[in-house]
Amino acid sequence: MARRPKSPPRHKIHAAEAGGPHVSSEQVAERRRARYEPPAHWRTCSVAELNGGARGVERQQLLRLGGADAPIGGRSPDLFVAGRTDLLHRRAVAIVGSRKASDEGGRRAYQLARDLSKAGVVVVSGLALGIDSAALRGALDAGGAVAAVIGTPLDRAYPAENKRLQEVIYRDHLLISQFAHGSRVYPSNFPERNRLMAALTDATVIIEASDTSGSLHQARECELIGKWLFIAKSVVDDVRLTWPKAFMRYRRSRVMTSAQNVLDAIGS
Repeated sequence: MARRPKSPPRHKIHAAEAGGPHVSSEQVAERRRARYEPPAHWRTCSVAELNGGARGVERQQLLRLGGADAPIGGRSPDLFVAGRTDLLHRRAVAIVGSRKASDEGGRRAYQLARDLSKAGVVVVSGLALGIDSAALRGALDAGGAVAAVIGTPLDRAYPAENKRLQEVIYRDHLLISQFAHGSRVYPSNFPERNRLMAALTDATVIIEASDTSGSLHQARECELIGKWLFIAKSVVDDVRLTWPKAFMRYRRSRVMTSAQNVLDAIGS
């Protein structure tokens, strides 16, 4: 059976939430909708269409992502998108890292996103807690453009703490999913999400990550498809971690000390 991320089961409603035993099912449904309002307008598109061909997505890469001409593993090859689908025709950088970020890690992600946004770069992240959220908020606070790639269908908000942020993103920016409305959520969705982020962007920056972090799926994908990978200097210098040394052998991997390192690499 599928294991859902830890969130309140949809079929259970606490009495305080339901308003008592005499509340109608229609009223309960309306209150559920008030918690997260899924996008009313969305469409499907291919990976190549979404990035405007700007990143040279090849067929082999599309096959890995389930985005070629035929379904992969029984899933539609299309992406499900809501918002400004032309955003990723511009330079884009993914900022990712730990869900349980340190205060300093959160500050670094926030500031990097601000700096990249001011240079006209679209900031992309996964809408998880921690580094992802800090990066998206930093870009938004700087008046920049963002895209969020999620591991759930567009009609679900996970984690619940980011439901309002998710609504802002699909209304004013771009929300992307590989998963059809109503589909079940599996743990494997999130590594798939990371692989897609690597493909849709010009570079990935890892701000903070343990040796078991899901961000390493994205680092590996960068290596496989030839994308820039930046690792924050604080991570590279952390003697407790083993993964940075392995990835620093990759020819397009760099230590990041400032946003300018990234901008120089992607030609922005």
